[in-house]
Amino acid sequence: MTITPPALSVFEALESEVRSYCRGWPAVFDRAQGSHMYDEDGHTYLDFFAGAGSLNYGHNNPVLKRALIDYIERDGVTHGLDMSTTAKRAFLESFQNNILRPRDLPYKVMFPGPTGTNAVEAALKLARKVKGRESIVSFTNAFHGMSLGSLAVTGNAFKRAGAGIPLVHGTPMPFDNYFDGTVEDFLWFERLLEDQGSGLNKPAAVIVETVQGEGGINVARPEWLRALAELCERQDMLLIVDDIQMGCGRTGAFFSFEEAGITPDIVTVSKSISGYGMPMSLTLLKPELDIWEPGEHNGTFRGNNPAFVTAAATLDTYWADGQMEKQTLARGEQVEQALRAICEEQSGTHFRGRGLVWGIEFEDKPRASAVCKRAFELGLLVETSGPESEVVKLLPALTISPEDLDEGLRTLARAVRETA
Repeated sequence: MTITPPALSVFEALESEVRSYCRGWPAVFDRAQGSHMYDEDGHTYLDFFAGAGSLNYGHNNPVLKRALIDYIERDGVTHGLDMSTTAKRAFLESFQNNILRPRDLPYKVMFPGPTGTNAVEAALKLARKVKGRESIVSFTNAFHGMSLGSLAVTGNAFKRAGAGIPLVHGTPMPFDNYFDGTVEDFLWFERLLEDQGSGLNKPAAVIVETVQGEGGINVARPEWLRALAELCERQDMLLIVDDIQMGCGRTGAFFSFEEAGITPDIVTVSKSISGYGMPMSLTLLKPELDIWEPGEHNGTFRGNNPAFVTAAATLDTYWADGQMEKQTLARGEQVEQALRAICEEQSGTHFRGRGLVWGIEFEDKPRASAVCKRAFELGLLVETSGPESEVVKLLPALTISPEDLDEGLRTLARAVRETA
């Protein structure tokens, strides 16, 4: 289809230059439903972005919308700080019954604030408080958020530079397959821990993504994650899994670390936990780590009750019977087959992923951005990731129909061919 760039004068005149997504998708969006977005000129776009993973169940999911409307219409509490409310109770009971108890997970639930970086900051702060140490180990190409503590454990040089001050108390280590299998897993990390002359301060914790989304869809092997968990236990370090983008079913299981059979000490969850795209985040912690003093960590918007309502409805609707995971894995096989065909046809491309998070890496790095631009012109929303924006990243809704998924994959294949 032909896209005529809209008049963006008010955005250009008043909005900061920091805006980004709107530059790649020059449209004024007006409505959204399921896996589609519509601009004010009537163009339709198939969404393989899903709010950067915040809309795992699609736009304006009708079941969740009904629960939200009913709650608002009866004047349910909207803003509640950390007060006890019926909405919070319903969410906690649903989370315990549908998620924690079936997986035999012992976690206490902390509401640290509305965003993912709030959850990460709380996790880092708690780990330091528990262990009495400052250092946190993260991994190459990690992304954990834009506030200062989260940036200190983020790898991207462009994002880190925006801090404007030194980012301290974080130490990067090689992520899985960083050396293409030529170096034994954790050789460098363990050597530094054991060498009294290494200069590495004893870490309080290690923070890791099981699949690095912003880092380029780098997938950690289950055996690598298990070895990391064992290393943390041997060396008296807490293991924090950042499941902000890869949790809530994105990789198949509700938590992305389930495949590896590990139980992290702390887990951060956000993005799709509300199910509806509303701000909400959790920091999950083992009970013995819950040494907070009342009010020691707080935030004005940590009790977003409408988000609790849609979150509970999401868990009761999609996670009570185990079918969501099976459907996601089936859709993932559909994506994998399509990407394999694209990469077999196009030299200089590689694909990787799990569940319904996938990426195509281009050896000709600028081509990834060109593919995303052409895809937009063809009515498909996809973004880039990776340290040099060399990966086209696919994050369709978990509820996408096989037909819409196939249509989007055909459009992607066309965009790749037409930018060769």
